[in-house]
Amino acid sequence: MTTTRPVALATGASSGIGREAALALVKAGFDVVGTSRDTSRVKPLDGVTFLDLDVASDASAAAAVEQVIERFGRIDVLVNNAGIGSIGAAEETSIAQAQAVFDINVFGVMRMVKEVLPHMRAHGRGRIINLSSVLGFLPAPYMAAYGASKHAIEGYSQSLDHEVRQYGVRASLVEPAYTRTGFEANSTEADSPLQPYTPQRQTFGRMMAAAIEDGDDPAIVAKVIVDAATDPRPKLRYTAGTVAGRASMLRRFAPAQVFDRQIRKLNQLTD
Repeated sequence: MTTTRPVALATGASSGIGREAALALVKAGFDVVGTSRDTSRVKPLDGVTFLDLDVASDASAAAAVEQVIERFGRIDVLVNNAGIGSIGAAEETSIAQAQAVFDINVFGVMRMVKEVLPHMRAHGRGRIINLSSVLGFLPAPYMAAYGASKHAIEGYSQSLDHEVRQYGVRASLVEPAYTRTGFEANSTEADSPLQPYTPQRQTFGRMMAAAIEDGDDPAIVAKVIVDAATDPRPKLRYTAGTVAGRASMLRRFAPAQVFDRQIRKLNQLTD
C-alpha cells in the first residue's frame, strides 16, 4: 500500500506532547503513525495508526520503520518525541541510571534517524524533528543526566542538519519549557540518594511540580512541531511557548553573572 499524502512517524505518541502532536499532524493533512512501547494500552486516535516500538532496541526501531514503509510506502516526517526524565543530583545518579536515560533520549533518537534516513534520501526529501528542551541550552541542576541528554541531542541535531541538507532532508529541534504532561511522575529518581542533597532536592521537586502544573498545554508544543514539519524554510530551532522563548533570550543576551543568578533563582538554589 502507498499513499500520496505525506506520512509522519511520531514516537512516544500515547500521551502528552506526542499524542497532541499526532492529532495536530492529522489535522495538518498527514497520514500519521504513532508509537508506544505497549499499544494494547493506548487509547485510539482518529487518523493515527499505532505501532509497538521500544526506541532502546535496534531491532524494534528497524521493525517499526519497515512496517511504516510496507504500509504507506514513505516517511516524510520523523518526530522523535519518546523520552524519559531523571531527577536527582549528579552525585546521586549512578552510571547505569544515566546510561538508561541516554539509551532512550539520545541513542533512541539516533536509532530512529538511522532507520528513516535511507528512505528520506531515496525520495529526496524529509524532516527530522527532535524534541529537545530548554534544558538543552540551560543548566539543569538536579536533572544533570536528563539535561546532558538534551544537550547531546542539540549537538547531534546541529551536525545532522548539515549532513543531510544536500539530500533534501532537514533536522530541527523543538524546545519546550514546562509542559502539563506526566513528565515528573514518569521520571526516574536518583538511585543513590545522599543526605546532603536531600533538602535542596526536595525544594527543587516541589518547584518542578508547581511549574509543570502551571505549564504550557501540550497542544502548544504540538503546533510548533507541525510548524517545523511544514515550514517551507525550516529552522534549526523552534522554541515552544512563552517561557521557552524568554529562556532562549536569557541564554543568548544576559551577561554571564546575571545569567548565573537567574538560574539559581529560577531553580530555588541557595548559595
